[in-house]
Amino acid sequence: MIKNPLLGIRACVFDAYGTLFDYASAAASCRDALGDKYERFTTLWRDKQLQYTWLRAVQGRHADFQQVTGDALDFALSALDLTDAALRKRLLNLYLTLDTFPEVPETLRRLKSEGIRTAILSNGTPAMLSAVVENAGLAGLLDAVLSVEEVGVYKPHPKVYQLAVDRLKTEAKAIAFQSSNAWDAYAASAFGMHVVWCNRYGQPRERLPGAPDREIKTLAELPDLVVMPRVGLD
Repeated sequence: MIKNPLLGIRACVFDAYGTLFDYASAAASCRDALGDKYERFTTLWRDKQLQYTWLRAVQGRHADFQQVTGDALDFALSALDLTDAALRKRLLNLYLTLDTFPEVPETLRRLKSEGIRTAILSNGTPAMLSAVVENAGLAGLLDAVLSVEEVGVYKPHPKVYQLAVDRLKTEAKAIAFQSSNAWDAYAASAFGMHVVWCNRYGQPRERLPGAPDREIKTLAELPDLVVMPRVGLD
C-alpha cells in the first residue's frame, strides 16, 4: 500500500543539474589540480552559475547556459588564483559528461514501466543536455528533453514551467516536478505543478511562494509516490 501518493500524475519532469546529474563530479575529477581548494571551488562555481542566470533574467540580457557556465567558471578560477588554461578546458569538457546519481536509471525505468511519461526541464542548452543524457545512457528512458533556450529566459520564470505543459500536452496539476534546488521546487509549485523536492543536500525550506507536496532524500523514493492515472481524473 503506497502511503500518501500523488494521484493523477501523468508525467514526471526533472531538473537536470543536481537532480539527475551531479554537478560536483566535474570538479571532483580535477582534485589533482584543485588540491585543497576543491570544496571552495565547487561551491563558488555553482553559486556563481546560478546567480548569473538569475541576474541575466532580471536584466533581460539572456546568454545561453554554456556561456553562463563558462563565465561562472572564470570567476571561480580567478577568485581562487587558479590560472591554468588547460584546467579550464578540462572542467568545461567534464561538464558535458557529469556523473548520474546512482538511483536515476532505475527510477526512470520504474516510472516508464508504470506508464508515466518522463522529461527533463533544464537551464542547460540543447547541446549540453544531449551530451550529458547520451553519456549517461538515459535517452531511451526520457520522452522529452526541454531547454530554457526555447523560451529565452531562465528558471524560475513561469515561461519555463509552461514549456513542459505545452510540450507534454499535459495540464500542470498532472505533472510531478522534481528538483534538488529548493528555489526551483517552490517556483514550480507556485506555477501549479505537483512538486517532489529531492532534498539531497539537507537544505532548509525556503520562504518563497509555493511549497513542495512531498520531500524525499533521493529519487529512489519517487516511484512509490506516483500512481497510474485513474478513471475520472482525465
